[in-house]
Amino acid sequence: MQYAIPAAPPWWSRLLSRMSRTEDVPVRERRLRALGTPCDDESPPTLTELYRARRLDMVRLALFLVDDLHTAEDVVQDAFAAVCRTHGTSLDGLQDPWAYLHTAVVNAARSVLRRRRTARAYTPPHQGYGPPVDEGLLLAEEHRQVLDSLAQLTQRQREVLVLRYWLELTEVQIAQTLGLSRGTVKSTASRALDVLEKKLGAAR
Repeated sequence: MQYAIPAAPPWWSRLLSRMSRTEDVPVRERRLRALGTPCDDESPPTLTELYRARRLDMVRLALFLVDDLHTAEDVVQDAFAAVCRTHGTSLDGLQDPWAYLHTAVVNAARSVLRRRRTARAYTPPHQGYGPPVDEGLLLAEEHRQVLDSLAQLTQRQREVLVLRYWLELTEVQIAQTLGLSRGTVKSTASRALDVLEKKLGAAR
């Protein structure tokens, strides 16, 4: 099933415009508050509120990491289940539930990719089912060529670029989410952009 590819949306524009620059222009500083984080004087959201506010965003994030909508939805369900098992439904013990959720989704996606690599080492890749009706809604604004090129990056490179240019996390926030140093995040992003530029240039 083919989808029409419209003009690149803002996050692709930020990614592609960054690739065309030689100077190091950081992603604009943006607190997690812009993604729904409560103010310091507000109580943390409940698990239900977190789910309602961020489920679709997290499915999109997982989709960029695992390339399959069904799997992405499972990843998000697993991430929310892990949050619930560890912190319950009130989330009072979490200082930053939103950042914790990002990490939970990335870790769940990593687990899926590890299982997928193991399975493919012994059996042919599963072709899966056709795309569901609502997949077009999630992918309608995404540039297929860029997604295909992202899929060819290493896992770490892909995670860093998606967190930086889609979620617009800062280098510090990405480092916290992925358990890396800020320097590693910066160098990984730089190498990933170089690789992505070469792959996109070859595809044109």
